[in-house]
Amino acid sequence: MYEPIRTKSVHRMADDAPDAYPHRSREEELDIQLAGHLAALLAVTDELGDAAAGDLIAAQVARLRGAPPARHAGLSGSSTPALHRRAHALAGRALVVAASRADTAAAILAAERMDAHTAALTSSPLVGAP
Repeated sequence: MYEPIRTKSVHRMADDAPDAYPHRSREEELDIQLAGHLAALLAVTDELGDAAAGDLIAAQVARLRGAPPARHAGLSGSSTPALHRRAHALAGRALVVAASRADTAAAILAAERMDAHTAALTSSPLVGAP
């Protein structure tokens, strides 16, 4: 009823050529992700004006990327407590990735930044408080 296929298919299976496109290892993906979280943390830290912490974060980003990061030049116009909350969240994300890739230096830095932003949030007066 049907005629058998006599020619080679023009379609390829995904497994045919594993070297057809570049692959990254899990460690490389985690390095990229960690560098991204730290770069975002650096931008918020620079906006808060904490140069010493910014330099420590920039050193970690440079180590992961192999090149120094671009420093934040613009201001978002966010309030200081909002910036501290954002920095705390970014440091938390960086801590999770650093722990999963067993990067002790980055994990310690992220934990210290989380503590610093928590302290800044708890020491600031509440809006509307008497």
